[in-house]
This record gives sequence, structure tokens and C-alpha cells, in this order.
Amino acid sequence: MRKLDEGTEPDTPRQIQRARLGKKMSKPDLANQINQRPQVVSEYENGKVVPNQTVLAKMEKAIGVKLRVKIRK
Repeated sequence: MRKLDEGTEPDTPRQIQRARLGKKMSKPDLANQINQRPQVVSEYENGKVVPNQTVLAKMEKAIGVKLRVKIRK
């Protein structure tokens, strides 16, 4: 089965939100840590953005959850 959104799992928005809340972080807190606007975090959590691998990598580091997957060709 092929993964959605080029290298992310289909439930990535939920993973981001659960991990952020698990660390007791607000959207602005996470945005600050990854040098983005809170609106960007909201868009990722709502699944309204095509994921950027650099932003996902920063989120992974900040919230401690693996969000990216390798795509086998």
C-alpha cells in the first residue's frame, strides 16, 4: 500500500496533535521551537498542507515522534 502525501502516514495530523498535547505544548510553543508561525502548526494538524520534509523533521525533534516514512521504489 502506498503512503499518502509523499512520505507521511495518513494519520500524521493526529500524531502531531497527540504528541504536542502529550508534551503539554501549545501550538505557539511548538511553532516557536520549529521557527514557524502557529498557523503552520494548525495547518499541519488539520491536514491542510502538503508536508514539507524539513518542517516535519523539526517537528519530530521537538515532539519526539517519528512522522516521516521511507518510500520504497
